[in-house]
Amino acid sequence: MLAVAPSRALGAIRFNRIRMLLMTILLSLVAWLTGGFQTISGADVLPLVLSGLIGIYLGDTFLFAGLRRVGPRRNAIMFALNAPLAALFGVWFLDEILPPLVLIGCLVVTAGIMVAIGFGRRRSGEDSWDLVHGSLPVGLAFGFLAAAGQAAGLLLSRPMMEQGVDPVAGSAVRVLVGCLALFVTYEVQRFKQPRDHSVWTRQHLLQTFGSSVVGMGVGMTLVMFALSGGEAGVVATLSSAAPVVMLPLLWVTARRAPAIGAWLGAIAVVLGTGLIVAVR
Repeated sequence: MLAVAPSRALGAIRFNRIRMLLMTILLSLVAWLTGGFQTISGADVLPLVLSGLIGIYLGDTFLFAGLRRVGPRRNAIMFALNAPLAALFGVWFLDEILPPLVLIGCLVVTAGIMVAIGFGRRRSGEDSWDLVHGSLPVGLAFGFLAAAGQAAGLLLSRPMMEQGVDPVAGSAVRVLVGCLALFVTYEVQRFKQPRDHSVWTRQHLLQTFGSSVVGMGVGMTLVMFALSGGEAGVVATLSSAAPVVMLPLLWVTARRAPAIGAWLGAIAVVLGTGLIVAVR
């Protein structure tokens, strides 16, 4: 939610590179002070680099490109597909076979997320954040590619986290790779289009910093912690429940109560999560 205004005002690549630069500095400092970098071996570097390129650079770039075009609600529906994609990737590449009840719980959570987001507003009017900027199919395609990138990034990180790589250090490497790739992309883009009329405001700067710390610093590091002991599909499913938390926040900011479908979807998410936890 913090990312909507600055990503639209500044562009997905320019916004995301500043966001990642902030987190590269903070995560690297924490990993260096705690000795986390010492847990990364030479064999871990390439998978972490690929995870950063696919999961963060491509995933986040497509995520914010979709956010800019179709708004947070539609974008979140497409991004929720990262959970079933991660489960499928885990079965194909890591031989992670989920127990039947856990698989059912994951499906219930994913379905609940989509219902909650899809029916999370009343039809009395369209919120300004739901307006489409550009092509709707292109925006939805960006959301799907963001979900696929996120799922692939989790898949690549899972073996290293299971073997004991420090989650903060692993996050720092992934963010550093994504940050470098974004800076190169931005410089190429600026070379082709040298004039940039977007202006940083104090509000955009604070929102970018908040999005960096909360969404990437805390959120992504906790996901890396979860990967040290959980299957990629389960971790992706539980972490993708964030849009359900977004519902009451949108209620507060938009001053409009979610529709009954949003509550039903949220209940499904709670029940599915409870089933996963009970079985695990």
